[in-house]
Parts: sequence; C-alpha cells; structure tokens
Amino acid sequence: MIEQDFLRRFLFEELGVRGEWVKLGASWQAAKQHQHGPQIVQQQLGQALAAVVMLSATIKFKGSIILQAQGSGDFKALVAQSTHDRKIRGLVKSSDNVPAGSLAKMFGQGRLVLTIESENADPYQGIVPLQGSNLAAALQTYFVQSEQLETRLWLFSNDTHAAGLLLQELPEHKSYKADWERIEILADTVTEQELLELDCEKMLYRLFNEEKVRLFSPEPVEFKCACSRLKIERTLRLLGRAEVEAILQEQGIIQVNCEFCNAQYCFDKIDVESILSQEFVVNESATRH
Repeated sequence: MIEQDFLRRFLFEELGVRGEWVKLGASWQAAKQHQHGPQIVQQQLGQALAAVVMLSATIKFKGSIILQAQGSGDFKALVAQSTHDRKIRGLVKSSDNVPAGSLAKMFGQGRLVLTIESENADPYQGIVPLQGSNLAAALQTYFVQSEQLETRLWLFSNDTHAAGLLLQELPEHKSYKADWERIEILADTVTEQELLELDCEKMLYRLFNEEKVRLFSPEPVEFKCACSRLKIERTLRLLGRAEVEAILQEQGIIQVNCEFCNAQYCFDKIDVESILSQEFVVNESATRH
C-alpha cells in the first residue's frame, strides 16, 4: 500500500541539513475536484499544495501559510493554503489554453507571494518575482532572498498524486557548506517517478543510504476548506447595512459561493436583518460600562 497523505520530516544527524517529504493522494483528489482548468494548470496546483504542506512545517504557532502566484498571462492565479495541522485547500484561475514552459510563459509578468497568518500576530508576507523554470525554482529564490538559507525543492504531480521533497541547510553546523553540496548532489538524482511512487523510507534509502538519517513520525494531511457561514456573516456586517441592503434590493437574495470547495451560502432578507441586528446588539453591549 502506497504511503500517502502524509508529511515526513527527516534530519541528517551528523550533517548540517534537514529535510521534508510529502505525498498527497486522497487530499489532492479532494482539493482539485472543485477546480477547473487544463492539465498543466492542475499539475501546478498539485505542486503548490505539496509545497505549502512542507512550508507549513516551519510554522511554530496556530495559523496557516498561503502561496499565491498571480500574473498577466493565460494562467491568472494560483492559490494554495496549508494550516499548521496540515489542512489544505487551493484554487486556480486560467484560460482554457495555458502554454507549457517556464513560469513566465504560463503566468506572464507576475509575482509569487508567501503569506504566514497567525492567530495571535499580524500576517507576514514575502514577495519575489514569478521567475524560473518551475514553481520549485521560484520558491528556492524566495528562500535565498528572504530567509538567506540554501533550500532545494523537487515538486511533481499527476492525475493521482502530488509529491514534494525539500532540503534545507542548517547554517549553525560547522561544516554545513560541504555537507550541503554533497547531499544536494545526491538528492538531485531523484526522478519524478520515484517521488510519486516510492514511500518515504524507500526513497531516502535510495538517495542517501550511506548517510545517517533520522526519520520522524508521519503527520497526516487532509483537504478541509476553512469557509463557514459564520465567516461570511462577519463579512456582511463589515460591508454595512447600506451596501448589503442595496445588494438585496438588486438581487433579492445574497448568494456567496466558496471558490475553494464550491459550497454555497444563501441569505434572504430575514437572514440579513438578523445578522445586522446582532451587530447592533454587540455594539450596544460594548458601549455600556
């Protein structure tokens, strides 16, 4: 049975290098069923989801990491999100004909934005140009520029699976540069087929059988959308009575569709009045001492 829908962390115990491996199966199928686009667009979404799962392993608090790629070309937008506990979702927007090739060819002029959202702190954002042969190359540029850490990623996806491998240097180690160069050369022999088909232990043995590698317990990954009726109610309150009533007047009902999971939320006049009345009650209670 193929090991899938797991993140595995690993550490080269005597070297200045750490790593992560991820393979998505059912979670990848669930995430993409609500997204439409040509095969090349679907593949980019799979790679992005594999990437954000691995990047989420760097979050030390409750929150999420969001990858956004936006451009002026046929591939308009790519969004992938993973929470600290590996709940993933994503979306794509593109024309029906996206040319294969570099990121510039697919997206045109664009940028890659990584946002870290914490429950207890302001969001942190890092931005780099959307350049390079693929998404892995763009993310490597981000790490070199924003984190000043040597980082390599290998990202692949097909109709059934999405997978990723990440290596990162640990600069506090005395001989880390030589370690990094050797491990990078070994990892660079990994193939798309191996990453998509082999379990983590088999792949690590195939690549690094002469190294001392500590492999940590698997961490499950699943598709789960963060949308909810409560969140949309809060948004309607923020819009204010005048704008919400104007939408009702024009459409008769307010309907919101989640782009990530295709869930539909409908609000009629009675719903809206109840939501806006709750805001009044909250504001009243907040002003009393």
